[in-house]
Amino acid sequence: MKSISIAMGLMLGAAVALSAQGKAAPPRHSAMSKPATQPEQPKPAEHSSFRGVATKLGTTPDALESAYQTARQANPKLTRGQFVSANMVAHNLGSKNPAITTQAILNGLGSGKSLGATLKSLGLSDKDADAAERQAKRDAAAAQRAAQ
Repeated sequence: MKSISIAMGLMLGAAVALSAQGKAAPPRHSAMSKPATQPEQPKPAEHSSFRGVATKLGTTPDALESAYQTARQANPKLTRGQFVSANMVAHNLGSKNPAITTQAILNGLGSGKSLGATLKSLGLSDKDADAAERQAKRDAAAAQRAAQ
Protein backbone atom coordinates (compact mmCIF):
# COMPACT_ATOMS: atom_id res chain seq x y z
CA MET A 1 0.00 0.00 0.00
CA LYS A 2 2.89 2.31 0.86
CA SER A 3 4.56 1.64 -2.50
CA ILE A 4 1.35 2.56 -4.34
CA SER A 5 1.19 5.86 -2.46
CA ILE A 6 4.81 6.58 -3.29
CA ALA A 7 4.29 5.69 -6.98
CA MET A 8 1.20 7.92 -7.17
CA GLY A 9 3.13 10.76 -5.53
CA LEU A 10 5.96 10.41 -8.03
CA MET A 11 3.52 10.36 -10.98
CA LEU A 12 1.75 13.45 -9.64
CA GLY A 13 5.06 15.22 -9.14
CA ALA A 14 6.17 14.37 -12.69
CA ALA A 15 2.86 15.60 -14.08
CA VAL A 16 3.15 18.90 -12.22
CA ALA A 17 6.75 19.34 -13.35
CA LEU A 18 5.87 18.67 -16.98
CA SER A 19 2.85 20.94 -16.80
CA ALA A 20 5.02 23.71 -15.42
CA GLN A 21 7.32 23.30 -18.42
CA GLY A 22 4.34 23.55 -20.78
CA LYS A 23 4.52 19.92 -21.84
CA ALA A 24 1.68 17.48 -21.66
CA ALA A 25 1.86 14.87 -18.95
CA PRO A 26 2.34 11.30 -20.17
CA PRO A 27 -0.87 9.26 -20.28
CA ARG A 28 -1.63 7.44 -17.06
CA HIS A 29 -2.77 3.84 -17.16
CA SER A 30 -4.58 2.22 -14.32
CA ALA A 31 -3.83 -1.36 -13.46
CA MET A 32 -7.05 -2.36 -15.22
CA SER A 33 -6.45 -0.61 -18.55
CA LYS A 34 -4.92 -2.24 -21.62
CA PRO A 35 -1.31 -1.48 -22.40
CA ALA A 36 -0.97 1.03 -25.23
CA THR A 37 0.97 -1.49 -27.32
CA GLN A 38 -2.04 -3.75 -27.95
CA PRO A 39 -4.10 -2.63 -30.94
CA GLU A 40 -7.84 -2.51 -30.56
CA GLN A 41 -9.50 -5.65 -31.85
CA PRO A 42 -11.78 -4.76 -34.75
CA LYS A 43 -15.41 -5.44 -34.04
CA PRO A 44 -16.92 -8.03 -36.33
CA ALA A 45 -19.22 -6.59 -38.94
CA GLU A 46 -22.75 -6.59 -37.61
CA HIS A 47 -24.10 -8.22 -40.73
CA SER A 48 -22.12 -11.35 -39.90
CA SER A 49 -24.52 -11.80 -37.01
CA PHE A 50 -27.30 -12.12 -39.60
CA ARG A 51 -25.54 -15.00 -41.38
CA GLY A 52 -27.62 -17.88 -39.99
CA VAL A 53 -30.88 -15.96 -40.10
CA ALA A 54 -30.22 -14.84 -43.66
CA THR A 55 -29.69 -18.42 -44.76
CA LYS A 56 -32.95 -19.47 -43.09
CA LEU A 57 -34.79 -16.60 -44.80
CA GLY A 58 -33.22 -17.29 -48.20
CA THR A 59 -31.31 -14.01 -48.45
CA THR A 60 -27.80 -12.71 -47.82
CA PRO A 61 -26.42 -11.22 -44.60
CA ASP A 62 -25.67 -7.98 -46.49
CA ALA A 63 -29.25 -7.71 -47.76
CA LEU A 64 -30.60 -8.37 -44.27
CA GLU A 65 -28.21 -5.83 -42.74
CA SER A 66 -29.28 -3.24 -45.30
CA ALA A 67 -32.96 -3.94 -44.59
CA TYR A 68 -32.28 -3.63 -40.85
CA GLN A 69 -30.56 -0.27 -41.29
CA THR A 70 -33.47 0.97 -43.42
CA ALA A 71 -35.96 -0.20 -40.80
CA ARG A 72 -33.93 1.50 -38.06
CA GLN A 73 -34.16 4.79 -39.94
CA ALA A 74 -37.94 4.49 -39.85
CA ASN A 75 -37.96 3.30 -36.21
CA PRO A 76 -34.80 4.15 -34.25
CA LYS A 77 -36.04 2.12 -31.26
CA LEU A 78 -36.18 -1.08 -33.32
CA THR A 79 -33.88 -3.74 -31.89
CA ARG A 80 -32.06 -6.42 -33.84
CA GLY A 81 -34.16 -9.06 -32.06
CA GLN A 82 -37.41 -7.38 -33.03
CA PHE A 83 -36.23 -7.13 -36.62
CA VAL A 84 -35.23 -10.79 -36.74
CA SER A 85 -38.52 -11.83 -35.11
CA ALA A 86 -40.54 -9.77 -37.59
CA ASN A 87 -38.76 -11.44 -40.49
CA MET A 88 -39.07 -14.94 -39.02
CA VAL A 89 -42.77 -14.56 -38.24
CA ALA A 90 -43.46 -13.18 -41.72
CA HIS A 91 -41.45 -16.03 -43.24
CA ASN A 92 -43.28 -18.65 -41.15
CA LEU A 93 -46.83 -17.29 -41.52
CA GLY A 94 -46.86 -15.16 -44.66
CA SER A 95 -47.84 -17.97 -47.00
CA LYS A 96 -50.86 -18.87 -44.84
CA ASN A 97 -51.87 -15.31 -44.04
CA PRO A 98 -50.93 -12.72 -46.70
CA ALA A 99 -51.61 -9.84 -44.29
CA ILE A 100 -48.62 -10.91 -42.20
CA THR A 101 -45.61 -9.35 -43.90
CA THR A 102 -42.36 -8.12 -42.49
CA GLN A 103 -43.34 -4.55 -43.31
CA ALA A 104 -46.74 -4.88 -41.61
CA ILE A 105 -45.06 -6.22 -38.47
CA LEU A 106 -42.39 -3.49 -38.54
CA ASN A 107 -45.14 -0.87 -38.93
CA GLY A 108 -46.91 -2.27 -35.87
CA LEU A 109 -43.70 -2.25 -33.85
CA GLY A 110 -43.02 1.31 -35.02
CA SER A 111 -46.42 2.43 -33.75
CA GLY A 112 -45.51 1.22 -30.27
CA LYS A 113 -47.27 -2.15 -30.32
CA SER A 114 -45.59 -5.32 -29.17
CA LEU A 115 -45.03 -8.17 -31.61
CA GLY A 116 -47.94 -10.08 -30.09
CA ALA A 117 -50.30 -7.09 -30.29
CA THR A 118 -49.23 -6.47 -33.87
CA LEU A 119 -49.92 -10.08 -34.84
CA LYS A 120 -53.34 -9.92 -33.17
CA SER A 121 -54.15 -6.75 -35.10
CA LEU A 122 -53.22 -8.65 -38.29
CA GLY A 123 -55.82 -11.31 -37.56
CA LEU A 124 -54.14 -13.93 -35.38
CA SER A 125 -55.73 -15.25 -32.21
CA ASP A 126 -53.96 -14.80 -28.87
CA LYS A 127 -52.91 -18.44 -28.95
CA ASP A 128 -51.62 -18.28 -32.54
CA ALA A 129 -49.76 -15.02 -31.91
CA ASP A 130 -48.00 -16.49 -28.86
CA ALA A 131 -47.13 -19.65 -30.79
CA ALA A 132 -45.78 -17.59 -33.70
CA GLU A 133 -43.55 -15.57 -31.36
CA ARG A 134 -42.19 -18.69 -29.67
CA GLN A 135 -41.55 -20.38 -33.03
CA ALA A 136 -39.76 -17.31 -34.39
CA LYS A 137 -37.45 -17.25 -31.36
CA ARG A 138 -36.70 -20.96 -31.73
CA ASP A 139 -36.03 -20.59 -35.46
CA ALA A 140 -33.75 -17.58 -34.97
CA ALA A 141 -31.78 -19.35 -32.22
CA ALA A 142 -31.41 -22.50 -34.34
CA ALA A 143 -30.28 -20.47 -37.35
CA GLN A 144 -27.72 -18.63 -35.22
CA ARG A 145 -26.34 -21.90 -33.82
CA ALA A 146 -26.12 -23.40 -37.33
CA ALA A 147 -24.11 -20.40 -38.54
CA GLN A 148 -21.46 -20.77 -35.84
